Amino acid sequence: MNPLRKHFEANSPFPFAFVYKDTKSSQSELPDHLHDWYELVFVYGGKGTFFIDQTFYEMEPGNLFLIPGNTIHRAFPDSVNPITSSALFFSPILLQNTYLGDAFSLIGCFDHAKRSKTYKIGTPLSERGTLTTSIDTIHREMEEARPGYRHAVLLHVQHILLQITRSVAPDQETRLTESTIGPRWMQHLLADMDNQLESNLSLASLSRHANVTPAHFSRVFKQLTGMNVTEYVTTKRIIRAKELLIESDDSIAIVAERCGFESLPHFHRMFKKIAGLTPAAYKKGVKPK
Repeated sequence: MNPLRKHFEANSPFPFAFVYKDTKSSQSELPDHLHDWYELVFVYGGKGTFFIDQTFYEMEPGNLFLIPGNTIHRAFPDSVNPITSSALFFSPILLQNTYLGDAFSLIGCFDHAKRSKTYKIGTPLSERGTLTTSIDTIHREMEEARPGYRHAVLLHVQHILLQITRSVAPDQETRLTESTIGPRWMQHLLADMDNQLESNLSLASLSRHANVTPAHFSRVFKQLTGMNVTEYVTTKRIIRAKELLIESDDSIAIVAERCGFESLPHFHRMFKKIAGLTPAAYKKGVKPK
């Protein structure tokens, strides 16, 4: 299956979406997907596995997951005891900072997660009550929609992000938890792939590097991530291309080459399929439809 772009209203004056205490079965869970908005997921109960970017996580009550924009992710709920969770989605535009004399950013926790490639936080019981109360209040404000409710929601989102960003400050990095799921060769390979996107990442070369047969590699990869190798590699290359198109002055042809695409037409075709618009339009800041 191809990764899906989860659609949000790009030009909304209030770029925020919310799913409250939802229990998902494996049938109702979205396949692997990505979106430009940031996502915060809090788990109330149940069991499951979360695949985010390149890492597998156990999902347990009290877990908090930070998913930066343009990050492949998919939850695999347990068939007997599925996950119940709340999810907050927002565009970074919602939290554009006014400079207040320091370098603090409310989305610093997402930046830290992206840099460290670690997206799961275990919330202590002492902090869980404050977090769930804020989520409950956001739900009530969204349901009642009284005058000023969007401002109220924004304040509670800011408070949640303030607490999380403080909790993952450099002197408290032990709060971030690492993956314990999947064979070591798969964990190491996924971690290395981000630095080798311009290389040959075919099933044959990857399985040879992992010292397993192509059939075994393909079976384990699909079972753990929900994607086949080609889909995953192509999506990761497009994510990198989106970053380079915005952050560098390289031409589209050079970006395609740096991301491992052998032909420009293939790059254009895959970019349009995954990102929803052409590389040139994305570089100009056009929003996908």
